[in-house]
Formats: sequence, structure tokens, C-alpha cells
Amino acid sequence: MPADPPAPAAVPAICHVYATFAVGGPQMRFAALANRFAERYRHLIVAMDGDTAARERLGPQVDADFPPVPIRKGATLENRSRFRAALRAWRPDLLVTCNWGSIEWAMADLPRLVPHIHIEDGFGPEEQAGQLRRRVLTRRAVLRWSTVVVPSRTLYRLATEVWRLPARRVRYIPNGIDLGRFASAAPERFPGEGLVIGTVAALRPEKNLSRLLRACRVVADRLPLRLVIVGAGPQRAALEALAAELGLGGQVIFAGHSPSPAGFYRGFDLFALSSDTEQMPLSVIEAMAAGLPVAATDVGDVREMVAAEGAPYVVPRDADALAGAILALAADPAARARIGAANRVRAAHEFDQETMFAAYAGLFAAATGAAGATGPASQARNA
Repeated sequence: MPADPPAPAAVPAICHVYATFAVGGPQMRFAALANRFAERYRHLIVAMDGDTAARERLGPQVDADFPPVPIRKGATLENRSRFRAALRAWRPDLLVTCNWGSIEWAMADLPRLVPHIHIEDGFGPEEQAGQLRRRVLTRRAVLRWSTVVVPSRTLYRLATEVWRLPARRVRYIPNGIDLGRFASAAPERFPGEGLVIGTVAALRPEKNLSRLLRACRVVADRLPLRLVIVGAGPQRAALEALAAELGLGGQVIFAGHSPSPAGFYRGFDLFALSSDTEQMPLSVIEAMAAGLPVAATDVGDVREMVAAEGAPYVVPRDADALAGAILALAADPAARARIGAANRVRAAHEFDQETMFAAYAGLFAAATGAAGATGPASQARNA
């Protein structure tokens, strides 16, 4: 049986379920929300893989517990029964699940025990080429009576047209960040000479950083460069080996994980994204807030996210195409400055965290009956 939650409190309790609570975009968004509304809610956070590294992002004022819940991979019915028992024992005011990895908790809440919100940020490598039919049918059946939040218009279309969820149940809430922090941070300095190409990403297969390394090999034949990779993950050793194999060993800086990467962005000349699958990557918003031009693969909403001047540098998922975008930006410092400025303006208009906070506050308040929301649930936009 799961551990007992803390004693009941006057404020509503929200149970959040993640496949992992390692540092990533969804976890960073949750931390920002929890920190902002620390006095309004208490949180039970389930990390299904036991990894709670992102708890470093929670301020000391946040009332959060991490109850362990046993899980057996592939045992859907057994897991559903166990998760439902946990919900009965904890009696949260709201269940919030995140992405496919938590879908068994959404199943456990049927028939409905507590109000449910499901947040879908995107897909892993197994669905980068298309939706798996079994998952489509499961989402269609399980999420039909839930509120489903998506941060991208691409996902909104999938949710309403492919999963066939009622449009009234789907809310489009773009991710938002503290824009000022990325505009004003002191820039990091990097050893070596030449253009500084930067990326901030978990070192996982779907980020396809090997594509970025191969693109930089093409660029390095034309001009001096430094590639700065900020992030940690299981592929680091393989990527370091590939950099050496490509003859880039002295030009690639593996900076590791940074809990506050704003200074890194400020030290880049341009930002590169090489992913196979994304929806609305926070790293692109952060780069825009730092006034950077972006060279990126054409995934998710990236083309729509950047300023119109930057759209030509969003290219097919190919190393040569990405190298071409980087080279074009490298050759024109004035264009880099102009596009970076336009990106900063667009980030301020579209991706300020205050708008995101208001939308989520409205949804959570409506679901839990909490008072003091900063905005109504209707602030969560339909796409």
C-alpha cells in the first residue's frame, strides 16, 4: 500500500503524477506554478520511476510530499487497482496527470473519484513518426470526460481531430517563463574562438544531438565555432565519442546540467534545436527571451513560435539542412541581431509566465473550489 499522505489541511490537495520527476520541461512548469501559488495548495507528487531530481526547483515554502507507490510494468489492471486505492486513501481535491506515462492513473480515476486534469506535452521517440493506434484509442476512451491541457496548437489539433476529444474539454495553454531573467542575466564566457552555437537539452535520443554535432562538423569546415551543450543524460558518453570521431573534440563544450541556464543563453550567438520530436520546447522560448536567433528542426509548434523573420531557419530534420540554417545566420550578424530582437518581442507577447499562471490558476480553482484565483478558467484558450 502507498504511504499515508500528510494530515488534512485547510488548503486543497492536488495529486500530480509524472512518469519521472527528473528535470524537464513539464517538471519546470509545475515548479513555477507551485512556487507562485505556494500558499494556495498542497501537493502530492508521484514519480513513477522514483526519480525526484526536479524537487530542487521547488521553493521551501511549497508544501509537497513524494509518496512512493509500487508499480509493476505491464500489469495495467494490477496497477490501476493499486492507484485507485491510493486515490481513495489520499482523497485529493484534484488529480493532475502528465503525458502518456501517467495514463494508468487516469484509468484509475474511472469511474470518477476526484476531478481530473490531464496535461499532454508531447511524445517520446516511439511516437515521433506517428500516433500509435492503441494509444490513440486509449486516450480517446479514458480522457473523454477529463479536462485536457495542451501547450501547442499541433497537440490541440491531435486531441480534437485524432483522439476525438470534445473541443469543450481541451484547453490550449502555451508554456510561459520568467522572461526578465533571460533578458538580464550576465553572459557566460566560453574558451576558444569563433561563433558560439548553443543548445540546452536533456541528452536523450529524441533530442538527436548527434544531428547537431554532424551539422557543426559541416559548419566547422567553413568557419571557427564553439558548440556549447547544456544538459545531462544517458547519451553523454556516446555524444562525447562522436564529437571526437568527427574531429570536434576541442570545439564542443559539454557543460552538464544547470539549474539556472539563463547566463548560458546570454553567452550564445545563436541557439540550435536538433530534436526529432517536440511540441512547444521551453528551451526555444528561453532562447527567444534571451534575444537569440534560432536554427531548429521543424517539429511541433517551433515554426509558429519564432518571429516571422526566423521561420526560414526552421528546417527539415536533416543535419545538412540544419548546418545550412546555422551557416546562413553565422554569415549575417545584422540578421542575427534583428531576428533575435524580434524573437524577444514575440516571447514577451506570447510566452510570459503571468499569462500561463492565470490560466492554470483558473483551471485549478474551478476544479478544487479554491478561492483567490487570479483569473477564470476561461483564460485557458481554445486554439
